[in-house]
Amino acid sequence: MTWNWRDKDWPHFRWDAAALEKLEQSFLHQAGVVSGCLKHMSEDENSSLTVELISTEAVKTSEIEGDILDRDSVQSSVRRNFGLDTDARRIAPAERGIADMMVDLYRSFDRALDHKQLYTWHKMLTSGRRDLHDIGRYRTHEEAMQVVSGYAHNPKVHFEAPPSQSMTAEMSRFIDWYNATAPKGPQSLTPLARAGVAHLYFVSIHPFEDGNGRVGRALSEKALSQGLGHPTLLAMSQTIQAGRKTYYQMLEQNNRSLDITAWLIYFAETVLDAQKATQELIDFLIAKTRLYDRLRGHLNDRQTKVLERMFREGPDGFKGGMSAEKYIALTGTSRATATRDLADLVQNDALTRTGERKHTRYWLNIKSAL
Repeated sequence: MTWNWRDKDWPHFRWDAAALEKLEQSFLHQAGVVSGCLKHMSEDENSSLTVELISTEAVKTSEIEGDILDRDSVQSSVRRNFGLDTDARRIAPAERGIADMMVDLYRSFDRALDHKQLYTWHKMLTSGRRDLHDIGRYRTHEEAMQVVSGYAHNPKVHFEAPPSQSMTAEMSRFIDWYNATAPKGPQSLTPLARAGVAHLYFVSIHPFEDGNGRVGRALSEKALSQGLGHPTLLAMSQTIQAGRKTYYQMLEQNNRSLDITAWLIYFAETVLDAQKATQELIDFLIAKTRLYDRLRGHLNDRQTKVLERMFREGPDGFKGGMSAEKYIALTGTSRATATRDLADLVQNDALTRTGERKHTRYWLNIKSAL
């Protein structure tokens, strides 16, 4: 099997820049739209959006790799990083580590890349791990670094990375390329092209014993942020996770050649979808604020608690909708009171109602607040 890094021209990737031109224009246009929306949000709304997106990205970038984290713990750790009010919960190393890494990415997006930053991210990412030999440094094991699936007696090799002894040289060359292609660098690239190449280039080297996908996606977001001149606050990992199978297929299909036009088109389209998801979240948070402003003084403690619980689910909403039974379970109230509270929320346009009798469900009425 021939891998891209075995090509005599490695790591000089090739692509059709014209195929990305309209996608690059769309990216910059939508980034301007999002930036304009943020300027019309209050400081509290901006803080909520930042925490929400960073927390979601932290959870989703881990979920892509099969690691399921506690979202409330991640969000609590993110809030703590920003000096915001939070609960006193005890946060496990995995949740704290990924939160620290994503906040550092947000804060240091404009800093030139170096080995130290990558080592720091890896230490954060692998916080609490006892099964790895190389933490906060590039891999050193002698056996081949392979991405495999299937049974141990008959594995399918999806990719084999360069040998460990070449990691320092490979990563020094990668870092030089990354900084040279930055907006003010001597080999400056357009944002989507640079971010897409950075991701594939980095995971092709696979420099760490574990965590390469998460660091690779962080490097893409850093590149996009540098291209815009501010943190992207992009729902990229959330979007990738929604199409996880395609993501891995595209990586596999593009790790055998230095012609990566297909990968860059896929990656660019994924980023545009992520921008749409970010815009949906902005609209959602604005609607939440307006709804609470309109209902101020008209909600009892039970209704406030239930609405907060529903809003915590984000734009996709409370799975299966709110029912009288769920309302009772959340508030500990009687069925008669639950029915009356829900009817009042519908009357005040906070919720909409569908179905009848035992099939009755209630949904956040976001459209009424926009």
